[in-house]
Amino acid sequence: MRVVSLLPSATEICFALGVEPVGVSHECDHPEAATDLPPVNELRIDDSGASADINQAVADADAGEGVYAIDRERLAALDPDLVLTQGVCDVCAVDRVLVREAIEDLALDAEVLTVDVHSMADLYRSIERIGTACSRAERADRLVEELRGRVAAVDQRTSQTDRPRVAVLDWLDPVMVAGHWVPELVETAGGQYDMEAAGAHSRPREWTEVREYDPEVLIVSPCGFELPQIRENLSDLRTRPGWKKVTAVETGRVALVDGHHYVNRAGPRLVETLEYIAAIIAPDRVERPPPEAVQRLDTVSV
Repeated sequence: MRVVSLLPSATEICFALGVEPVGVSHECDHPEAATDLPPVNELRIDDSGASADINQAVADADAGEGVYAIDRERLAALDPDLVLTQGVCDVCAVDRVLVREAIEDLALDAEVLTVDVHSMADLYRSIERIGTACSRAERADRLVEELRGRVAAVDQRTSQTDRPRVAVLDWLDPVMVAGHWVPELVETAGGQYDMEAAGAHSRPREWTEVREYDPEVLIVSPCGFELPQIRENLSDLRTRPGWKKVTAVETGRVALVDGHHYVNRAGPRLVETLEYIAAIIAPDRVERPPPEAVQRLDTVSV
């Protein structure tokens, strides 16, 4: 089967099931073999700068031609049987509407499978759906069983923690509190997450709301940012009124987590994200995460 994956998390699922796509998105970079595959879309904005600038560029693009463009010539040449896309966020990856329009205009005989993940249960279902579509159902079942086992192990290790108040920020200017699967991950990891409901979309918040909530653990993980870019944008938080009075800041419980590969990528590595969050919340119960994925704020020099 010829598969085109326009979503990094779906690409990771494909490889985990032993299916190598014939084309991917510009962001598909895990596993390493994915970087050798031809990209079928391009980003119309510069996403390398400050969070406020990126936010404005996204708004401008959204009001114009859109954040993404599909390389229709390449898509036609690849002649896929199956195209994997998403409907969660048209800022994070190519939207299903754009994909369906391209396939229809090109008269391709391709099925479109939309991956919409808002919870761990959604992730398991997505793995099973992709497995069925790619004739890898048994392998998908084994992968889901493995992931469920790892989640259960974290839940067991952290079930007796004091459940500190946790906030996860997935954008810095404006401040956004992470939704979707993040509340569930935090609760499973032993934390209390009251700023957003499980499954809800992430949305802009006033900084005063974060101050009033006063998180005891603060995780900074902007969508699409790896650690160097997070460090470059920390002034968006450090210059806000009352930053130094946030309990997590006062007690040294602020952590930076790679938001490109982990927190905001809803593939199999969400379980690694869970393990990393658990290590941040309950470091005496869970193995310390690798420094290339997680750093404490007091170890960061900017």
